[in-house]
This record gives sequence, C-alpha cells and structure tokens, in this order.
Amino acid sequence: MTATPSTRDAFLPPPPGEFLGHPRALWMLFGAEFWERFAYYGMRALLAAYVAATFFSHLPPGEAKSTASLTYGAYTALIYATGLFGGFVADRYLGYRPSIMLGGAIMAVGLFLLMIPQLSWFLLGLATIVVGNGLFKPNISTMVGKLYAPGDARRDSGFTIFYMGINAGGALAPLICGAIVGHYFGFRWGFFCAAIGMILGLIMFQWLRGWLGHIGEAPVPAQNVVRTLKVAVGCIACVPLAYLLLSKADLVGYILLLMFAVLTVYFIGGSIQSGDRVQLHRYTAMLLLFLAKILFWGMFEQAGSSLNFFAKDHVDAPFNFTLFQSFNPVFIILLGPLFAWLWPRLEASNLNPSVPRKFAIALIFVAIGFTTLVLSIQFMADANQRIPWIMLALVYALNTMGELCLSPIGLSMVSKLAAPKETGMAMGAWFLCSAMGNWVAGKAASIAVAADAGITGYVGTYTFIAYAGFGMGAAFLLFSPMINKLMHGVR
Repeated sequence: MTATPSTRDAFLPPPPGEFLGHPRALWMLFGAEFWERFAYYGMRALLAAYVAATFFSHLPPGEAKSTASLTYGAYTALIYATGLFGGFVADRYLGYRPSIMLGGAIMAVGLFLLMIPQLSWFLLGLATIVVGNGLFKPNISTMVGKLYAPGDARRDSGFTIFYMGINAGGALAPLICGAIVGHYFGFRWGFFCAAIGMILGLIMFQWLRGWLGHIGEAPVPAQNVVRTLKVAVGCIACVPLAYLLLSKADLVGYILLLMFAVLTVYFIGGSIQSGDRVQLHRYTAMLLLFLAKILFWGMFEQAGSSLNFFAKDHVDAPFNFTLFQSFNPVFIILLGPLFAWLWPRLEASNLNPSVPRKFAIALIFVAIGFTTLVLSIQFMADANQRIPWIMLALVYALNTMGELCLSPIGLSMVSKLAAPKETGMAMGAWFLCSAMGNWVAGKAASIAVAADAGITGYVGTYTFIAYAGFGMGAAFLLFSPMINKLMHGVR
C-alpha cells in the first residue's frame, strides 16, 4: 500500500518497550550514531594535520596550515550542506531507513579511499564521504524526533541522550584512530579504523531495525530496491561536483549563501502560499535561530583546525595532541546527563530558559572560552611559546557547555517547529547552518595560522571571536521575547 501524506505525517508510536524511560529504539539509534560519529571524529582528528604534512609540506609552514584549514573548512561545510538534499530525498522519495543504509555504505567507501596517499584520490574520498553523509546524518536525527508524540516532555531529554551517543563515539575515536593507530602505524591506518567504525554502525542499524516498528520505513516498500538504485546512481553523479568544490574551497561559501537564501524562500514562501500563519511565524523564528547556530559553529569549530594546530605547536601536554579532539566529547558525556536532568527540573520550577535564551547562553559560553585562551596566551606562555594543557582543556569545557545549550536543544527545536511533512528538510536545513559555520570556521582558522607568527598569531582571531560571541549573545537575550512569540508555544 502506498503511504499518503496524511499517514506519513501522523504519529506512529514505536513498538512497546522502554529503557531508562525512553523508547528502546532511541538506544538503537544511539548505538548506530555512536559508530558513525566514531568514523567522522576519528577521521577529523587526523584530517588537517595529515593534509598539511602529506600534501602541502612543500609550502612554508604557515601557508601549509592555512591551505589545510581551508580544505578542512570546505570539507566540513559540505559534510553538513548535503544534509539538506538528503533530508529532502528521505522525506519525499526514499524514506529514512533506506537513506541511512545507503548513505552509510557510501561513506564507508570514501573512508577507505582516504588511505591512498595521493591528493586526487584523497579528495575523491572526501567527496564520496560528503555525498554519503548527506543521506545519513539528517535522517537518523529526524528518526529520533519521530519516536515521541507531539508535546511529549521527554523529547528534549531524548535528543540530549542521543547527543551523548554522538559524543561517546567522538570521544573514543581520536584515542583509537589518532593517538594509538595513527601515531604508531601512520594516519592512513587511522582512516582505516574510521571506515571499520562506519561499517559497525550499519550492522547495528540493520540488525536491530525491528525496534523501530514502522518508523522511518520506505514510503513504497515494493519499490524500495529500484528507488535505492536510482538514488545511488544520483549520488555517484554528485561525487565529481563535491570533488570540484573541495578543490575550490572559496567557492563553497558563495554556494552555501545561495542555498540558505533558497531555503528561506522555500520555508517562508511555502507557509505564505498555504495560508498557515502560525507555521509562517514558526519558520521565521527557526530561521532567526539558525543565524545563532551559524555564528556559534563558526566559533566552536576551530576545534578541528586552528585549535588542533595550536595544540600541536603551542600546548605543553604529556600526551599526543590528537587527544585534545576527545576533550569536547568527553565533556559532553560528563555534562550531558547533568544538562538532561537540569532542563526538566528548571521547567518544573518555571525557570527553564526559552530556546532563544539557551542559544544566547551558548554564544556567551564560547566567548568566555576564547577569552580564557587569549588571556592564557598573553599571561601564561612560557619561553617555548607553550601554555599549560589544562588551560586548553578549560577552553574545551566552556565551549562544551555552550554546545549543550545549543546543539541538542536545536535538534529538538527543529523537530517541533517544522511542519510534519518537512521535518527531514528542516533537519537538513539545521545541518546546512552547521555547514555555513564550518566554512566560516575554516576561513577564520586560515587567518589565525597563516602568518606563522608563533603563539601570538592566534590572539587577533580569537579576540575577534570572543567579541562576536558576547555581542550576538547579548542581542539574542534582548530579542528572545519576540522570537518566543513567533514560536507559538513551542519550548
């Protein structure tokens, strides 16, 4: 039987059975995302340093790091941008489950291609991962939202638990792929471990798919194989385009701006055309909050580029620099349960900050983090231009607290503000904002490392980041009542 739009949009509860107060399907999605994020963060921990050392070592050190940062920014931007198309394909044609399986398989192929130590093959591997991720990433997040009925108070906590799965994989990956396998056997074999992680995630998703019931199934099961093959051919056709964009990193920013403009017209124009005033207001609020996400991610995502180079060259640590990539997910695991516990308690006391205020707090936290780093550079650097590792750890802790106020809350917010028939598209839009933030982060990082001026070369960029965070955080605090009204009761 073909699913009609009304049956697709109606809430279908998952099969009976809970664990720790949540549907057990949440924990299956938790595990699948754990391994996918193991693959991503394991590769990410190595990416910028590997590119600089392997493909641009003939350039002066500052220029090599700057070029590698631009490549990193373009790649991480495209990784999230393709989620917009993947969400659309899953919403309207393929379904969430087939999209996740196909996307994960394509990503695994790309990760294996990274092992070839030749720039063209490496970029082809990155391009393949970009295309596959577009089908995987937004759709597994969308399925988490579909586990809960509208108005279910467990939704925010469920997304926070899911977010802990993301970061559990992210915490383990730099240790295994970078500090152990990459350090002792070479970064190429670190990429191999990341690919194995992706395959394990697909095995878990397929093995426990029965826990999902009807959630995420193909809209027309009888045509699933044919539709999957058609989408696979389309993905293969998109790989050369992704390769071209990775080769021309500056072009990515303009394309992302165009996509965001088209996206704005799509959501706002569609709401005006339908005459749904409430949905129009909700999409307006969502787009305003997307601006905060772009800025936050542009600041936060220095972690994989400039902060990675900073840790390598200017931090006195008794361990391999790639382990700093584990600090953020470790803090997520430690602090995530506290935040998941905190929001319902504050709600019960009528003290829970609204979504716009949580976004404002996130921006302020990351601004405090970079202020801490600037002060550490100015007052704690030793004769070898190195600061104590504990100070960079503190920066990661502060940035993580900001992330917990924004990312899991934002995932939940998108699933509540979007029209049911467009949740996959809206989730893809959320990740498009991550893409724009990552591109901004890559540009900022390239400026921070380009001068090759030692530790002081980072001060100007990080000071600007701190000012931007404080300024935009204050603005969102000021305008949060207006945004709340546009959300029409969504919290």
